[in-house]
Amino acid sequence: MASKRIFVVFVLPVIFSIVFGSVVLTDILQKPDRELNMWPMSSSEGFSSHTSPIEIIGLSKQYSTSQPVEIQVEIDDLSFNCGDLYVTIYSSGTSDVVVQGGFLEQCFEKGTQIIPIGDKFSEIIDNPGSYEIVAEMVSKELKNISTRGTFTIK
Repeated sequence: MASKRIFVVFVLPVIFSIVFGSVVLTDILQKPDRELNMWPMSSSEGFSSHTSPIEIIGLSKQYSTSQPVEIQVEIDDLSFNCGDLYVTIYSSGTSDVVVQGGFLEQCFEKGTQIIPIGDKFSEIIDNPGSYEIVAEMVSKELKNISTRGTFTIK
């Protein structure tokens, strides 16, 4: 009698959990554009950042107060063939926005593309200090990807 209670209380819920989890995982993985990524690797773990779907191009580590911060963004994700690009510069260590730029309806063909199309994000920052730049792409389906970098003004 006690072995039946142990089976019902402890073993049966484990079996149901495994079966239910397998059914849900199988259903999710059969949907298009889904993959199982058990160990996502970020660039902060010592791996190269060129595998990121978004990358800031042309960012230097240091600028003078008279030199403009000019960047472009490279998108390497097929689901982001059209969307809005937002570039924001924060004072490092704070959430104070120094400069923000938006490039709406950036559409391009499949494959790796540089945006903004026919333009560059270019801003002069007058105050010396350390800054963080964030580039975020928001697709028409409201999915977003972002990346960040740091630089100093002397």
